[in-house]
Amino acid sequence: MGSLDTRRGWLTWWDGKFRSLALDVAVALSAAFFVDRVERVSLTGADEERRLVLLGVLVVVALALLVRRRFPWLAVAASAGAVLTPTTAATGIFTPIAMYTIARRRGPGAQLWTATEIVFAANGTQLIWGPHGPLWDSPLRALPYIAYTVMLSASPVLLGLWLRQREKLLAALQERAEQAERERDLLAERAVATERRRIAREMHDVIAHRCSVISLQAGALSVSAPDERTGEVAEVIRKTSATALTELRSMLRVLRDDDAEHRGETPDDPTVGSIEALVADSIESGANIRLDMPEQLPETSGEVGRAAYRVVQEALTNAAKHAPHSAVRVEVAAEGEELVVAVSNQRGRSTDTDAVPGSGYGLIGMRERVTLAGGTLRTGWAEDGGYRVRAMFPLGDEVAA
Repeated sequence: MGSLDTRRGWLTWWDGKFRSLALDVAVALSAAFFVDRVERVSLTGADEERRLVLLGVLVVVALALLVRRRFPWLAVAASAGAVLTPTTAATGIFTPIAMYTIARRRGPGAQLWTATEIVFAANGTQLIWGPHGPLWDSPLRALPYIAYTVMLSASPVLLGLWLRQREKLLAALQERAEQAERERDLLAERAVATERRRIAREMHDVIAHRCSVISLQAGALSVSAPDERTGEVAEVIRKTSATALTELRSMLRVLRDDDAEHRGETPDDPTVGSIEALVADSIESGANIRLDMPEQLPETSGEVGRAAYRVVQEALTNAAKHAPHSAVRVEVAAEGEELVVAVSNQRGRSTDTDAVPGSGYGLIGMRERVTLAGGTLRTGWAEDGGYRVRAMFPLGDEVAA
């Protein structure tokens, strides 16, 4: 990690990108090599002193071009100095690179104008005192050199300014897109929160009221029951409605809780161990259920525990609606790295009085819960003619005692 931070530290001179460093190395070496080839031909037969001057100029300008992104003024000064050296005009190739860099990095302003004046002053001095003699004595000879100088300075400046403006425009568009996305997410979260509160209000006003009425009437019936069996059934109804109210309150807290960290899990949430109490309540109400559950329950996450409990709850409800009074078997076991929950029931004989209206979303909701918990669900008719629901959830390595 430290070496990565160090590399990014020295790469900041090249915008933190290795490819920018490689490009600047290639530009510096290519320009220096080109000038060296041209100058060697033009300086054929020249003294050793001028060759050493050329070598020094190439080294200085190449280093300046290498760090031009960090120090654009160094590239401008080096290119202007190269023009003033007692060599041929091939060193003018450094000028467009330096002018492009200052325009790209500094933009329009006093620095760009100053750099342009320095470059033109250097080229003007070369025009007057260059190795080809005072070109100002012959305007026709000076015009091509002037046009060449203007072209080498103006074109890279315009290119650098255009790329700088394009970069700013793209950055502004990206920022606007990110801001629009953030606003869209905020609006979506606000709409979800509003809908959650609306659902919570409806559930409280409708379901909670109905369950409270059922609980009160069942409690009154259990007190004034004409016989013992009626009192027991009324007490079961009262306990079931009271449990439903408790679970409903937990659900309402989840719907109204705006804190995403606490949303989804409450102290009253059911677990795998709660399946035993669920089956006991169903047996107390007259259901014929057999439970196979190990004494040592596997440790599961809250999401898996809730999903397993709801699978058993929905399967028992479906068995009571579609196959009343039939034998039901509930199996909870750990098989390898999976928690397996299975509920099977035999075919029942239902009558019109046994029919209970359903929503039609029981199996859909069951499958969604299992999928969100990372498990798989299989439902369908078994070979013995009964109906079977089997859910498998991933387990951790630890097992709770």
